[in-house]
Amino acid sequence: MSLDSDPRKAPPAPGGAAGCRLVLLRHAKAVSKDEPIHDFDRPLKKRGRADAPRAGRRLADSGPAPDLVLCSPARRARQTWQLAAPALTDPPPAVYDERLYRAPPGDLVAVLAERGHGLGSVLLVGHNPGLHDLAVGLCGSGPPELLERLRNGFPTSGLVVIEVPGGWRRLSSGSGVLTAFWSPAG
Repeated sequence: MSLDSDPRKAPPAPGGAAGCRLVLLRHAKAVSKDEPIHDFDRPLKKRGRADAPRAGRRLADSGPAPDLVLCSPARRARQTWQLAAPALTDPPPAVYDERLYRAPPGDLVAVLAERGHGLGSVLLVGHNPGLHDLAVGLCGSGPPELLERLRNGFPTSGLVVIEVPGGWRRLSSGSGVLTAFWSPAG
């Protein structure tokens, strides 16, 4: 269960442009959609409550802590961050943004460009399919085995680290370098 590749070895930014680091964390395993609970209010299952702190430890091992956390306000995403955060020595502030709930990739990019301005690293805690589609769309390069694993899915409590040499305002299809991909299953 090691974090594949070393996310601290970021590629140099082309042309001197300031780069940024985007970390994506899919919320941990939640109770079934079949439960008589509104989707927004679904809590984590026992497995999710165990996996979220493990994701936090992997995040802590992946390099410098993010400058900001952007988190979906859905209960399962909030719980994931709350259980992952204690693994960091100095957890960053978290912003719970309604636009992140069930957001497609374009909306996620808009929030990142707006909120990430001036920051070197942002953690985004959210949902599939938007998070998976964003990761696959952004990652234009990286180790082939990691790219293939990512294309095959983004499991709950999964953690993806993407370096974006051009910075937040240059987030676009293929602009990122996948440097790490971890999931509780290995």
